[in-house]
Amino acid sequence: MGEADARPDDWFVYLLRCRDGSLYAGISNDVPARIQAHEEGRGARYTRGRGPFELVGSAGPFTRGDALRHERALKRQSQRRKPDFLDGLALEA
Repeated sequence: MGEADARPDDWFVYLLRCRDGSLYAGISNDVPARIQAHEEGRGARYTRGRGPFELVGSAGPFTRGDALRHERALKRQSQRRKPDFLDGLALEA
């Protein structure tokens, strides 16, 4: 099941590349809408003024609790390791 087939209780971990090259990890049950919120300055404080954004990837679906745990683990990775870590989550989902 991909994001297009997701149910409202399905959560995804996503990774964005900001204009300055930094990476931002988050969770959402509607990744395209969440990216739009970031683009419009209504996302996380960290992303304000750092757009436009490129979606590096996403993984899921997960329960909300699992998505939060995976997001926390992803944020602990080095910038270099984050994309590979996310790829591993996608294989797990």
